[in-house]
Amino acid sequence: MSINRVRVSALLAAGTLAAGLSGCTAPNNASGTRTVTVFAAASLKATFTRIASEFKAANPGTRVTLNFAGSSDLATQISQGAPADVFASADAKNMAQLSDAELIDGTASNFATNVLEIAVPQANPASISSFADLAKPGVKVVVCAPQVPCGSATETVEKATGTTLKPVSEESSVTDVLGKVTSGEADAGLVYVTDVRNAGDKVKGITFSESDQAVNTYPIATVGSSKNKELARAFIAMVTGSEGKKVLSDAGFGTP
Repeated sequence: MSINRVRVSALLAAGTLAAGLSGCTAPNNASGTRTVTVFAAASLKATFTRIASEFKAANPGTRVTLNFAGSSDLATQISQGAPADVFASADAKNMAQLSDAELIDGTASNFATNVLEIAVPQANPASISSFADLAKPGVKVVVCAPQVPCGSATETVEKATGTTLKPVSEESSVTDVLGKVTSGEADAGLVYVTDVRNAGDKVKGITFSESDQAVNTYPIATVGSSKNKELARAFIAMVTGSEGKKVLSDAGFGTP
């Protein structure tokens, strides 16, 4: 079954939604449009944009508002009361922080995994061919800040390999790291495999065997303060179902 055939009514029939369709479709603004607000890790931008488009097409009258940023920033926003219905993190740590604070409804579901890859400009001016090369004198490398999942993964690989990087900057999201590379401001950046694939010919990707030392697992959950929980659960069902899995797999994500 294609994504655009997945409708809330079908999810109801499968027992995914506990409430009736009328409970899910109640308008939450004057125009009658139902809105689900999704806070998602920056590395999910391409895949969640596609899934959101298909979700809207399958459910007329539904709008999906997407907010992409570093997982730690999103977790902070939610903890401070930002109106979110769904939270998809690039690691378990930030999800656990919200869960421990009783800000998550129910239990989060793991839906994807990701690993790091080195992104360099197509010309590869610093001749990077390995993780160790990133520590060579004069190499301008950009990484995510430690509190961001991709930054935490970078630190894990550094410790596992005994390599100490001296980045010229630490960014708040993996897309910001990629931006430094595509703009020519950096010789290399540590991003995810999926980011390199999505960037196409804007960058060259360099895999390294040590990346398996830091596999990030992505969880997704309904935010406890959500006023649109049934719609949120329907969106999550699409992400975690066979259709969402295909979108994620096509983008290079692994399975949890």
